[in-house]
Amino acid sequence: MANRLADETSPYLLQHADNPVDWWPWSPDAFAEARRRDVPVLLSVGYASCHWCHVMAHESFEDPEVAEYLNERFVAVKVDREERPDVDSVYMEAVQAATGHGGWPMTVFMTPEGEPFYFGTYFPPEPRHGMPSFRQLLAGVHGAWQDRRTEVGEVAGRITRELAGRRLSYDAPRPPEESDQAAALLALTRDFDQVHGGFGGAPKFPPSMVLEFLLRHHARTGAAGALEMAERTCDAMARGGIYDQLGGGFARYSVDAEWVVPHFEKMLYDNALLCRVYTHLWRAAGSEQARRVALETADFMVRELRTAQGGFASALDADSEADGRQAEGAFYVWTPAQLRRVLGEEDGRAAAGLLGVTEEGTFEHGTSVLRLPGEPVPDRLRERLLAARAERPRPGRDDKVVAAWNGLAVAALAEAGACFDRPDLVQAAVAAADLLVTRHLDEHGRLLRTSRDGVPGGGAGVLEDYADVAEGFLTLCSVTGETAWLDLAGTLLETVLTRFRGEDGSLFDTADDAERLIRRPQDPTDNATPSGWTAAAGALLSYAAFTGSERHRAAAEEALGIVRVLAGRAPRYIGWGLAVAEAALDGPREVALVGAGDDPRASALHAAALRATAPGAVIALAEPDTPEEERPALLHDRPPRDGRATAYVCRRFVCAAPTTDPGTLTAQLTPASPD
Repeated sequence: MANRLADETSPYLLQHADNPVDWWPWSPDAFAEARRRDVPVLLSVGYASCHWCHVMAHESFEDPEVAEYLNERFVAVKVDREERPDVDSVYMEAVQAATGHGGWPMTVFMTPEGEPFYFGTYFPPEPRHGMPSFRQLLAGVHGAWQDRRTEVGEVAGRITRELAGRRLSYDAPRPPEESDQAAALLALTRDFDQVHGGFGGAPKFPPSMVLEFLLRHHARTGAAGALEMAERTCDAMARGGIYDQLGGGFARYSVDAEWVVPHFEKMLYDNALLCRVYTHLWRAAGSEQARRVALETADFMVRELRTAQGGFASALDADSEADGRQAEGAFYVWTPAQLRRVLGEEDGRAAAGLLGVTEEGTFEHGTSVLRLPGEPVPDRLRERLLAARAERPRPGRDDKVVAAWNGLAVAALAEAGACFDRPDLVQAAVAAADLLVTRHLDEHGRLLRTSRDGVPGGGAGVLEDYADVAEGFLTLCSVTGETAWLDLAGTLLETVLTRFRGEDGSLFDTADDAERLIRRPQDPTDNATPSGWTAAAGALLSYAAFTGSERHRAAAEEALGIVRVLAGRAPRYIGWGLAVAEAALDGPREVALVGAGDDPRASALHAAALRATAPGAVIALAEPDTPEEERPALLHDRPPRDGRATAYVCRRFVCAAPTTDPGTLTAQLTPASPD
């Protein structure tokens, strides 16, 4: 049978369209049906590349007997967390509050009014490790609904009131000061893994936003410890199994503390963020490894994730086919015998040593995840292994385009392309940005969260969409000099200020006219991506630097007040806010560059500005004959000096002496040295 998911655009929902479960998408009709039948709602939330979502689907949702029981006693609602992060956020908060942990698949039972009363994540088909089977769970919830309805209603009401009553205390917010940033650095130093790099223990996630803070803090202050933590972590990840040593790109996380065995799914957001981190590490330290990893990761995104419309797909699955079944990591792992078959005896043994492949294996069934204990693999061996791997069944791809993550990709590819003289990467960034304009912006200037094959999907844009897309557009403005990107960013940020901002300067994850849930989600902390709150602060700060808008600067500083609250006690969860605060403390520096586009001296100044380390610096470009009214405020009254391409470096529109020399410009954009 085909259920109600068959017409959806989300690849995750379409994966369940042929289930015997009579799924509904999240909609008012689903809850109306539950009220009509007087049954509870089962909410199941996941995403297309989620390994355990696939497992639970195969074990339970594809079972005709389980489906029959479920269909008779519940209304089943399936949600793609990437398409509806607002729904996911609200109910995940309830799951974490009730159980102390969360994850996907998320399983929530609720009343027809959307009030949750029982929670969990994955449930097995048979009782296991103290967990009931999914069938037992359904029976228990049905029994409670039939026999203890009053108690269920009281529990649901209490949970809903507790969630709705949660509010951030945000009185007189002020942006972080030097002492706040120092406290954050000290707390991170205490939590740093001195042996393996990164922070905390297993599982270990790429700390992208924290790394950006460390690099910016080092650039601004010269703190050697900040750079050392960033370098050691980036080196460990680049050499570990979390990084694809053949094809480039990072897996989602490492299941161990040593970065050896990854959870093999590859997400666009991780790779966009890490591409930018390694580009910035190269700027700071000149590391050839950082340059290689940044470019390989950029090439991975363009090669593996780019869609026919020019956007970037969300993810690659962890699983692929092996021996007639779906197996995690099958596309990526090797045995010594497989290496020898592809490369021959001598080269196979050499590759095994270079890539950490052992007879015992580092993964399952005697296979090993490829690592890089020593020198890089020679290109001639790497290319042959890549060609052989290309013959294997490939992991599935979630080709849904998410606005926020494409904004991150636009920023990363534009910067990497500019820094490494790769105009093809800049062109890829522009194409993705064009898709966001033509397919994700409606006639009212409002963002849509997702599209697939160029067709907009379900869900309005949330705060992170507006913030990350604005960040991408502002980066394109610095790289290309096209002020249309600045204007588009301004449109998005106007919506942030009018629809997402509270009277106290705090920011909500959803607009004030979005669908009303049991509470309006609001979370300033980073998860796998920068929080919408701090990403918006960064985009507002950059826009203010381009335009001189005190309104945007004030809103950015108010939003950064949350960083003061969390900097010392939870810096790992506010890394992007700390990074934005570094830009605010440094200015950010504003570069006004006037020169002809075909003038090599203007190109040299532009390259110097792009490769400088000043945190969050913005760059505005203009031809000498561009009328004043067509220039951003940063370029007003900025004539060329003696008819030559000229750069002006300013901080809050107070400028240093203009220069025509790239070396002088680099010095002016090196905060830890004198202006």
